[in-house]
Amino acid sequence: MTTTQQAYGEDNFGFSTEQVHAGEVIDAEFGARITPIYLTAGFVFDSFDHAEARFAGQDGGLVYTRYANPTHTAVEAKLTAMERGVDSLLVASGQAAITVALLGILRSGDHFLSTPSLYEGSKTLFRENFERLGIEVEFVDDPHDLTEWKRRVRPNTRAIYGETIPNPKNDLIDIDLIAGFAREEGLPFVIDSTASTPYLIRPIEHGANIVVHSASKFLSGHGASLAGVVVDGGNFDWAAYPEKFPQFNTAIGGPDRPGTPTLVQKFGRKAYLEYTRSVIAGRLGPVLSPINAFLLQQGLETLSLRVERHCHNALAVATWLEQQPEVVSVDYPGLASNPSHAIALKHYPRGTGSVFGFTLAGGKDAARTVIDAVELFSRMSHMGDVRSLILHPASTSHAHLKDDQRSALGIGQGLVRLSVGIEDDLDLLADLEHAFAALRALQPSATQELAPV
Repeated sequence: MTTTQQAYGEDNFGFSTEQVHAGEVIDAEFGARITPIYLTAGFVFDSFDHAEARFAGQDGGLVYTRYANPTHTAVEAKLTAMERGVDSLLVASGQAAITVALLGILRSGDHFLSTPSLYEGSKTLFRENFERLGIEVEFVDDPHDLTEWKRRVRPNTRAIYGETIPNPKNDLIDIDLIAGFAREEGLPFVIDSTASTPYLIRPIEHGANIVVHSASKFLSGHGASLAGVVVDGGNFDWAAYPEKFPQFNTAIGGPDRPGTPTLVQKFGRKAYLEYTRSVIAGRLGPVLSPINAFLLQQGLETLSLRVERHCHNALAVATWLEQQPEVVSVDYPGLASNPSHAIALKHYPRGTGSVFGFTLAGGKDAARTVIDAVELFSRMSHMGDVRSLILHPASTSHAHLKDDQRSALGIGQGLVRLSVGIEDDLDLLADLEHAFAALRALQPSATQELAPV
């Protein structure tokens, strides 16, 4: 038997208290202080009638880990509290979170709008996989031009999508502005908050309706496991738009069952999350291992400490890079020179994360030299790790794009992406100084004759 501490996660507790205590499950039989790992596929029923009641959803009990597991439930409760939502759903990865979050809203024939700057994996998911499902995405050119947003809305538009801190260019969006537009149009606003975490911003408090994370990144923090989460803000009125969203406004089991309640009638503010859990994730099956849920829980307990350090180090590194003559630009909103600095001051008073790019004047050869010369930074395709990481987007994450497509996104051959970790900032700067010394040794005139980026 277990009991869940329900007192935590309310507004009267600070963030650091919530990240430790919210959603905890204490074993009532043995008194284990840490939430146990329930490594089981299914759950035993007491009797024939008990099994029937469980499958009918009459007692709220557990049926199968594909739908729910006590370890997952504890972590979901913690994340719900941290994001100020009404419920959460853990899945196997960030890509799975994005997929099930949107498929909980969209169906074949639907159209949705997105901000232009996104993680490239999200763009290919939308353009290729979603297209095969008959779902069309359209990217606006200027996310702060409400006239453009309004012009692109169609009768079959069903959602708005964006990212808090886009990767790797960090061209921030005004969440309040876009959330207000989505609300006026009667469209749910789904936002990927992976690079910011709830410590830096809670998008639901700014009008977003659904928040997704690749929990493999900052939330877990240690690069040891994959996970994703969908958080329902409970602040979109699905019942107000029955023609747009019939899945929440049709009798459960189908229209041929009169008298059966709709999901909105049965679950209220949690209707979206219940549908996404049971019908989308439950059937498609992107299940998170309880072990990985436990590792995520462990990471969450130190989130504020780590992210504060990440941001401190990132600002130090970005400031140093901006002073180097070989660097054309640094895409870090925490710098006063950055075009997104005003939004950073508005939305991110605690910092603007630690994943950003900088562009070298020497192009691809300069990027290769710097990346091969670092010793403390790890060369790998990940972010949000306690370790500092380095990557060349044009030849890795964006290599499948044509040159003109990369140029349009600002992904030049000289762009280097950093995910700044929590090491001592002086050690990180020394590692970069060593790498730039190697660059200068090979390109002594790089600052005089700038190669194309």
